[in-house]
Amino acid sequence: MSAVALTLLRFGFLALLWFFVIVTIGVLRRDLAAPSDTSLASVGAKPVRRSARTTRNRARTLVVTHGSLQGTVLPLGAAQVTIGRAPDCTLVLDDDYSSSHHAKLYQTEGRWVVEDTGSTNGTWIDRTRITGPTLLEVGSPLRIGRTVIELRK
Repeated sequence: MSAVALTLLRFGFLALLWFFVIVTIGVLRRDLAAPSDTSLASVGAKPVRRSARTTRNRARTLVVTHGSLQGTVLPLGAAQVTIGRAPDCTLVLDDDYSSSHHAKLYQTEGRWVVEDTGSTNGTWIDRTRITGPTLLEVGSPLRIGRTVIELRK
């Protein structure tokens, strides 16, 4: 193989590597950005128009009502809440029946949605196992392993 062909092959490989690096950075940047267009249609519910009453009745805290962390209060903001045993979770559970990244809780249209993230023992609202993104009402018990959590005003 000639030196010119080898040099062109090297530059082509280098350009391909840079292309993958730039695409990867773009994907990471998009994933880390906060979602700006979320709707209840993605969880199968009708959109709710915000009113003064809706904003007044929003959940402000997440309270552990049963389990080893009973009494723990987590103030809620706009950020997603991850629940599980892993140290990088927002609410770290000391519960052998919860997975490392058990569930996530996020806000859509002023309402909170809970989603099981492939846990072994499932995520339950009251006595119903959730299978997809589900609206979580204020006061409804969310059970993850032996831990019970509630949204509170």
